[in-house]
Amino acid sequence: MKILLVEDEPKVAAFLHQGLSEQHHQVDLAADGLLGLRLAKQGGYDLLILDTLLPGLNGLEVCRQVRAQNTGVPILMLTALGETDDKIRGLDAGADDYLVKPFAFQELLARIRALTRRRHDVTPAGGTLQLADLTLDPASKMVHRAGQPIQLTAREFALLEYLLRNQNRVVSRVDILEQVWDTSFDTGSNVIDVYINFLRKKLDKDFTPKLIHTLVGMGYVMKEE
Repeated sequence: MKILLVEDEPKVAAFLHQGLSEQHHQVDLAADGLLGLRLAKQGGYDLLILDTLLPGLNGLEVCRQVRAQNTGVPILMLTALGETDDKIRGLDAGADDYLVKPFAFQELLARIRALTRRRHDVTPAGGTLQLADLTLDPASKMVHRAGQPIQLTAREFALLEYLLRNQNRVVSRVDILEQVWDTSFDTGSNVIDVYINFLRKKLDKDFTPKLIHTLVGMGYVMKEE
């Protein structure tokens, strides 16, 4: 893969650059947010790895601006800030996943595999998925509701695709963790609830009927009432 790594700590950057290169990835390195944003906007990357605290322009703002232009590229945030609110701010900025420093390199590789797995999967038979006036095209990665294009991050798209493929069926948080997130993901995290809320804001807030429903103590179901 072609990866853009935006990291200002020289030792961390050198370690990650060497490790990812040894995994046969092509890695471009930026040491500040402004350069990282300029490179990211040029496109052509399969993955962005962004530190949160960057000189010039912080990682959250880089993420927001990249996501405004390119909704498809997976973004992994690296942060020394491990509080739930800090993680939610990163996800809300458009990141698909986060990893708290310090971390094991093997965990980083697992997160990268999980983020990119579905992007490169062969599209299953069946073509466009639909529920009411919502459509999702796995091939083009396009989502529309009532004819309006809906911009989703890579992780939001994967979650929506899973819910649509299981429409009218209750799926638990464990189901979602196993199918959409890497199985080593922190099961005590509220990240699934956060992403469900992201989808609701984009898909249900300004439309009727509501399609994403919570069954307390059981999970979620996507259906048309």
